[in-house]
Amino acid sequence: MATNSTSVIARPARRMMLAMKGHVTVLATSLGLAWVGFAASVLTGGALLSYGIIPRTVVGLRGILFAPFLHGSFAHLLANTVPFIVLGWLVMLRDTRHFGRVTIAAALGSGLLSWLLGAPGSVHIGASGVIFGYLGFLMLSGWYQRTIGSVLLSIGVTAAWGGLALGVLPSMPGVSWQ
Repeated sequence: MATNSTSVIARPARRMMLAMKGHVTVLATSLGLAWVGFAASVLTGGALLSYGIIPRTVVGLRGILFAPFLHGSFAHLLANTVPFIVLGWLVMLRDTRHFGRVTIAAALGSGLLSWLLGAPGSVHIGASGVIFGYLGFLMLSGWYQRTIGSVLLSIGVTAAWGGLALGVLPSMPGVSWQ
């Protein structure tokens, strides 16, 4: 029985295209929420920014959920957009299921740390905690997976994006390091 070589080749390509379409959809939806949050904040004159993380206050706990979708300026949103797309996609490449788990763990973990360590009376907003979560996951995945692909990905991410880790050091006024 003869097989059609086109269909044998087309199946993996089709699966890859479907996976890529899913990746784009998930990333676009996630990032779209941040852009909608920014637009809504602008339209309300910045009133939504009070939904950020307010350290050590009960009302500030809600910010753990909302902060990744709130940004103080267009430059702030843009600065979070590029690493979110690149690092988020690399997390998704490892396994699509990792994206959701890493995103939730990073948002909750960084939000809780900001709530615990942030300066009294400050408001913490933005997706930087999620981005640092992606970075840490990708940098350490080679260590834990111990496969050639994982190690190469970890080295590449560390070389290209490792400088972001310096962002956790206190440096600029008005920019949270927590």
